[in-house]
Amino acid sequence: MNTQTSPLTGAVPHVIKGEVVEGADEDYGRFRTPRLDLDALVWPRCDAPPAADVPVAEIIDILVQLGDWIGRDPEGALERAMLASAGTNPLERGVLERSYGSLPRCFERASLEFQVEQELGGADVLDGWREVRTPYGTTARIRAFPPRLIHIVAGNAPGVTAMTVARGALTKGVHLLKLPSNDLYTASAVLRGLSAVAPGHPLSRSFSAAYWRGGDRHVESMLFRPIFFDKLVAWGGESALRSAKEYIGPGFELVAFDPKTSISMIGREVHASDALRAEVADKAAADATVMDQQACCSSRFQFVEGSMEEVEAYAAALQARLGVERAMCSACTTPPSGEIREEIEALEMLEPDYKVFGTFDGRGIVIRSEVPVDFYPDGKVVNVVRVDRLEDAILEANVATQTVGVFPESRRRALRNVLAAQGVQRVTAIGSAGNVQAGLPHDGFLPLQRFIRWVNDED
Repeated sequence: MNTQTSPLTGAVPHVIKGEVVEGADEDYGRFRTPRLDLDALVWPRCDAPPAADVPVAEIIDILVQLGDWIGRDPEGALERAMLASAGTNPLERGVLERSYGSLPRCFERASLEFQVEQELGGADVLDGWREVRTPYGTTARIRAFPPRLIHIVAGNAPGVTAMTVARGALTKGVHLLKLPSNDLYTASAVLRGLSAVAPGHPLSRSFSAAYWRGGDRHVESMLFRPIFFDKLVAWGGESALRSAKEYIGPGFELVAFDPKTSISMIGREVHASDALRAEVADKAAADATVMDQQACCSSRFQFVEGSMEEVEAYAAALQARLGVERAMCSACTTPPSGEIREEIEALEMLEPDYKVFGTFDGRGIVIRSEVPVDFYPDGKVVNVVRVDRLEDAILEANVATQTVGVFPESRRRALRNVLAAQGVQRVTAIGSAGNVQAGLPHDGFLPLQRFIRWVNDED
């Protein structure tokens, strides 16, 4: 269970263009930060981004060194960041430790090279001008020009920050990361490492990370302007995106990693044997508990074909596996909130229309129903919905559905086109929801392609 709830009283460092800035001038109650110097947070338009002419191969070499530095943590920066984050991050301590331990994977050479090749077609369009021949016999050149980006980073998982730094570095642009209130230390620690492996390098000078209160009009009305930045890359909830959209206009656009939900679709083939049901339930439990259900890819609703008896057998098997400790989830997490508990207790009185498996001990609860519950499951709560046909569940997917895990494979291939038509962005094998791979589309687009500015030179 996550008992790390003590208030944070320490100072949060900023990183300004590769330099760590300490201080406690600004008091936010739970923590303090250095004074915010808005002039220092921008890169003048009259100057090219520092890393604009650095070859992609050199950037990848530096990022690989950064991943090695993070893994070794020679200065203890990542350990200090993890310990400080334990007081504000929603993840249970063990999950948080394992999440920090996985950060070096964001900087593996094969992954970085795959992103450039898969999303942009190669490094040549980043390093210079790619010549193309048009159907009309003319020649043109295109370049993925380094962007100027503000990132409103999500704080539900440290990997989001590491992924942001890796993608930002590959684009060769300048990047201002707004520190999230529930992950105040990861970005500064990662950028400290970048400066350690490449002191004074143009890549190090291309990043800043600072905190201000979200929605602060004094700060955001000055920074969120096309004179300084091209795009706002926003992760977060509806309120954060609504605030950000106020500043979107010509020359300053939004790249939104919108809040999403995810589901699973389990065919009647799962009931072929008790062993197969247990195997699939284990994989579906892993999908349901990614980052203790803090991740968008966590499957909170699972639609299962079969008779009532078969579906209840599956629900029981699923509940038994929700309490298993995994790399991305704890065995026991914070129990459901009082509001969700009241909803579940009310449903317990409506049997046989609803049936509840498990208790409020943080190890997971499954609700079996004929229609989806009308509240948002959280705190290791999963709603198993019995259906006669998986096709009956198609309408439960929409543009807010990120990931759909499907069993078996034959059903996944049969359903993927209609799911895509409903707005779903990702269809996976059951058990693979948490295996998000950089270089593939994310939330329906290729991030590197959206981050950069495409420029033409035409004859």
